[in-house]
Amino acid sequence: MVVEPGKLLSSIDYPSDLKKLDENQLPQLCNELRRFVIDVISYNPGHLSASLGTVELATALHYVFNTPYDKLIWDVGHQAYPHKILTGRKNIFYTNRMYQGISGFPRMSESEYDSFGVGHSSTSISAALGMAVASALKKENDRQHIAIIGDGSMTAGMAFEALNHAGVAKSNLLVILNDNGIAIDKNVGALSEYLTKITTSESYNRFKDKVWRFMGGGSPYGRNSRALVRQIGNALKTTLLRKSNLFESLNFRYFGPVDGHDVINLTRIFKDMKNIPGPKLLHIITTKGKGLEKAEKDPTTYHAPGTFDRKTGEIIKLECTHKLAPKYQTVFGKTIIELAEMNEKIIGVTPAMPSGCSLNLMMEKMPDRAFDVGIAEQHAVTFSAGMAAQGMIPFCNIYSSFMQRAYDQVIHDVALQKLKVIFCLDRGGLVGEDGATHHGVFDLAFFRCIPDLIICSPLNEEELRNMMFTAQLGKNGSFVIRYPRGRGVMPEWKTPFSELNIGEGRMLKEGDQTVIISIGHIGNSALKAAEILAEKNINIGICDIRFLKPLDTKLLHTTFNKYSNIISLEDGVINGGLGSALMEFASENQYNKKIIRLGVPDRFVEHGTINELQTECNFDVNSIVNLILNL
Repeated sequence: MVVEPGKLLSSIDYPSDLKKLDENQLPQLCNELRRFVIDVISYNPGHLSASLGTVELATALHYVFNTPYDKLIWDVGHQAYPHKILTGRKNIFYTNRMYQGISGFPRMSESEYDSFGVGHSSTSISAALGMAVASALKKENDRQHIAIIGDGSMTAGMAFEALNHAGVAKSNLLVILNDNGIAIDKNVGALSEYLTKITTSESYNRFKDKVWRFMGGGSPYGRNSRALVRQIGNALKTTLLRKSNLFESLNFRYFGPVDGHDVINLTRIFKDMKNIPGPKLLHIITTKGKGLEKAEKDPTTYHAPGTFDRKTGEIIKLECTHKLAPKYQTVFGKTIIELAEMNEKIIGVTPAMPSGCSLNLMMEKMPDRAFDVGIAEQHAVTFSAGMAAQGMIPFCNIYSSFMQRAYDQVIHDVALQKLKVIFCLDRGGLVGEDGATHHGVFDLAFFRCIPDLIICSPLNEEELRNMMFTAQLGKNGSFVIRYPRGRGVMPEWKTPFSELNIGEGRMLKEGDQTVIISIGHIGNSALKAAEILAEKNINIGICDIRFLKPLDTKLLHTTFNKYSNIISLEDGVINGGLGSALMEFASENQYNKKIIRLGVPDRFVEHGTINELQTECNFDVNSIVNLILNL
């Protein structure tokens, strides 16, 4: 499907083209840009509602600032599609998130306009401050450094660490707080309430209107600008129930809140702010999903809606003639409720991903026992550790790639103290179109080296339920249960709970000379490969190890003694994961056998469909079959 951009947008390939437009043409350009995003994402799915909210912001930034010399850093990157379209990628935007197409996130290697690679939240202010300090050291005093961060991303500790540093660094830094009241799910916490107070304070907004009429009225500044800044600083410190402004207290000059969809006013504000030295923060109010009614009303669903009708916004659901297996996320959400009804000590915790991991089901049914702590993975882990220290049993659900941010907390606050925290690692393995920043491929390797952790991964939905059930029993320490994004393989999965023997694997199928030892959902690919090979009269064994730690050494001894060809299969990095564990086992027990390791190679894997990426990494079903045929 080819989407033609509007008349004005057709003439814009780079910001230099944008600057040729008259200021009064910008609203029309924004309408065309928003329509272009909707049209393309309607058939090539991506992150929709966040980008619809930043059309005017991206336009105004590139219209005023001298990019790429001036540095724009888009936090997370969900909101950067308009930026990409305006910076040389309009004609290839249809390849967004496709295999070997452009990334869904800003990437330094993709464009000089992408000043910093992003994908995880709350990094923008730190990166922009680092660039600002570097520019000052290089005497590039005319260079601007702009971090665009959402109010959801502002909840993370890293953002506050950067604000704290920037407030004393006196660098040429502009932070744009894009406040739409929602990240993926509704924002939570005291900061969200604080921003709401700012945006709804009548006395504050009367003063704000006075300031922005002055700044936007075309008046020459001269000496008045410094007087105005002093007036803003003094006034803001007495607003909001006489409490000091949070950002002013960190030595930022605070401006706003202003309408983030008034592109002409934004351009005028940015022109004025270029002349104000030091760290400053502009608070803009936007609507996530702006311009598509259904996305405005339901920004969570339309964060990444899949394919939809570009005119009505109606999500297109594929018809299926057979009963589908549920998503692992749904199984987790329903199972934790069952377990919590059986065990009053069970608590649910997630860092800003309740709908993604399905903890929202527990939050609705047991609101006092399920917690969304905001985008704060480190806090989520230590918060869970604190509850465990008091005898509770927290299920801490964090996406695998985001768990990387809380590694120290797992070691120092949980494992070292032998606390019973159950980590449910969602999105384990290759996740597809989100690419390298979101693949959960390092977890098995980086957790395996931590003492006293139990690490397991389910082959199917029933196994996930049993692992969750087993984890909350007895006095065992911390559990790590790792499962992928998407559907399992069992349409009928809600069976009675069964306690597993910790560290016990199982043979799913006996074979002749070759055995595949797998862990987790990827073992279903081994089973499919075995079916294909059986048609060719080749009989292979399939071992589901289930527990990476502790390993089932009894089963491994039996397997290594029986089979000549040992193949490990994992949806994770082969360095340090299951394959490495088997090689260590073989070495320690003097098995002189070659172990063929299948999994993610020692490089960062880009974006594409799961099947495309598994094929590239040589562990899709066909690759497994061909490997065994050539042994």
